[in-house]
Amino acid sequence: MRHQWWDEVTPAAGACVMATGIISVGLHLTGHEVLSKILLAVAALVWLLLAADFVTLLARDRARWTAAAVTPPALTAVAATAVLGTRFSLLDWQGLAIALLVLAAVVWPGLLVAVVRHWGRDVPRPHWGQGLPGGVFLVCVATQGLAVLAATLCLAGEGDWLGDAALACFALGLLLYAYALLRFDFRQTLTGAGDHWVAGGALAISALAASKLTAVPLWTGGGHDALRTLTFVLLALSLAWYAVLLAAEVARPRFHYDVRRWATVFPLGMTAVAALSTGVVADVPWLRTLGRVLLWVAVAGWGLVWVGFAWARAGGPRGGAPVPPLPETGAPPQTPLLKRRRG
Repeated sequence: MRHQWWDEVTPAAGACVMATGIISVGLHLTGHEVLSKILLAVAALVWLLLAADFVTLLARDRARWTAAAVTPPALTAVAATAVLGTRFSLLDWQGLAIALLVLAAVVWPGLLVAVVRHWGRDVPRPHWGQGLPGGVFLVCVATQGLAVLAATLCLAGEGDWLGDAALACFALGLLLYAYALLRFDFRQTLTGAGDHWVAGGALAISALAASKLTAVPLWTGGGHDALRTLTFVLLALSLAWYAVLLAAEVARPRFHYDVRRWATVFPLGMTAVAALSTGVVADVPWLRTLGRVLLWVAVAGWGLVWVGFAWARAGGPRGGAPVPPLPETGAPPQTPLLKRRRG
């Protein structure tokens, strides 16, 4: 039986858009506009393909769509849309950015509630060594993605109410991070297939949201100072995670390609952008320098994952040991971005 390409896309592939989009933002912030626009085009193309798959699967196979929608990777749909909208806003395409914010905001609550309810109903309360992989932090990432986009639009003059909405999403995102942290299996830092990096990436996008809110002129005095301090705290924590996760990669190399490696590239790029944004908003030159260095690390990681994807699709040999099934779904790991099926 012949399968179409939309039968092969996995929800985790949304992290490809997130990674490509946030690196495009970083390249824009550092003045590499041509390269930034090229990556924006790539991110937009992949987003359109995934959006087509989302709608087609809903129409053709409701049961399979529902099974995917209750897993954390489904929230990459919200985060990817928000990241893409943020880049379009920086390009001064405010109408398109607003449309993407509305789309992400409409999809977000249903997916968020479905994922959290799935944890409570079907996933046992974790004990040490029995927790969930890094995708659990996507509840925070998706929510903070809305905060970043809303704050970016507020700074672009699209309405002060967007600043209030961004602050509400930011606060909720922090609560969701704490909730996810309690369910995270810390052994994933040594055994994860790539999405374990979202543990740090969620704090990085929280730091970016805080820096955007600090720049919004709605809050002055104590409120402004509190946001500025919180930005530094969140950025410091995300950098600490970055160091721990990088050390774990060195201690336990994982060279095999997995679609969840896009969830490694996203935190790399997000940490760089958070450092760049904080450096500008707080006027800390060394943070801008750090952000530039981390950005090129993210670009290198993005290129390597594309090479791994192309190699896997070409049938090349894979290095490393196989990874276990996803705890929240029981599904086996998927090697290529578009998973192969036998006809």
